[in-house]
Amino acid sequence: MRATGLALVAAGLMLAATAQAEEKKYGPGVSDSEIAIGQSAPFSGPASAFGIYSRVEAAYFKAINDKGGINGRKVKFVTLDNGYSPPKALEASRKLVEEDGVLAEVGTVGTPTNSATQKYLNGKKVPQLLISAGGSKFNDPKQYPWTVPFYPSFEMEAVGYARYALKAQPSSKIAVLYENDDYGKDFLRGLKKALGDAGQKLIVAEASYELTDPTVDSQLIQMAASGANVFMSFTTPKFAAQAIRKASELNWKPMQFIASPGSSVQAVLKVAGFDKSEGVMTAQYFKEPGDPAWEKDQAMVDYFDFIKKYAPNESALDAIGLSGYVNALMAVHVLTQAGNELTRENLIKVTTTEKGVTLPVLIPGTVLSNTPEDYRLYHGFQLSRFDGKGWARIETVKAD
Repeated sequence: MRATGLALVAAGLMLAATAQAEEKKYGPGVSDSEIAIGQSAPFSGPASAFGIYSRVEAAYFKAINDKGGINGRKVKFVTLDNGYSPPKALEASRKLVEEDGVLAEVGTVGTPTNSATQKYLNGKKVPQLLISAGGSKFNDPKQYPWTVPFYPSFEMEAVGYARYALKAQPSSKIAVLYENDDYGKDFLRGLKKALGDAGQKLIVAEASYELTDPTVDSQLIQMAASGANVFMSFTTPKFAAQAIRKASELNWKPMQFIASPGSSVQAVLKVAGFDKSEGVMTAQYFKEPGDPAWEKDQAMVDYFDFIKKYAPNESALDAIGLSGYVNALMAVHVLTQAGNELTRENLIKVTTTEKGVTLPVLIPGTVLSNTPEDYRLYHGFQLSRFDGKGWARIETVKAD
């Protein structure tokens, strides 16, 4: 009897071990002890202000690893410089997939850079996960099922700006400055969509710039001379600061909207001058570090403590860094949900069936949800105005 009992116990243990082994399903870059993911970022070049995004994200994964990792696995986060150049971004993605063998590319910054790699990664069936780019083209589950956007839609943002401007300034005459690539053109498309065919005559000045241009001063002179009383600045940080400063120098005082990627108080408004920036409006999705409104907020206290310990050489007040932190929070959430089924297919399944996700540094009331038919996680934003010290809420804008 005793021998039979021991045999049954041994058989049970073998079955349990077998079942546990069967439950583990791994894709490339995954083992019992590690999950390898990758990202390319502009550590150099004209958009190097975004480099802090990736550095803070890497620091967060280090913090997670110090606490034991995700379900017992350490995160190996491979980062490569893309210089905000589409060809370099494609080269980086090829290296991440074919040489570094990552499970997924996660959180890569930029519309032009993600556009350059979208076809390649989808062709290889590698998740282009939680990308920090708001182009509407990235929410296309039928054509690009392996691309999942995380950053809110630029088109949605521009629609919200246009509708508010038309309501607050009935006699709107609009000037628009945009980056001459997919990033700027997506904002422009949203603006024109909101205005409709009849309303597009309200645009009295329209100008673009190249990312490699030294300044946008000539474009601002043109816009100020147009008599526009609404200015849409669909720009990245360097040019957002230039536009604010030049408008002030020209004594041009339109109702001014700046694209959320170029709205950091530390990296943009401080550079332009707080006095010159007063009154500008933007879309907010997460709490602004250093804003008096969140001084005692526990999530922001935790963020500052994290930066002090794990990224002491970075500015805790730079909102671009916080956006990298938010991306890392979501990436950890997704990888945790995936459990022991760490395959590329399951990562896509998990990331496109989110329901009611909240992250501690998001604006209160912001809830992330999506479906396999609509990958968008954000469905609105908080429109805010800079009062010289921080962002003051105007209203909540809901997407259609």
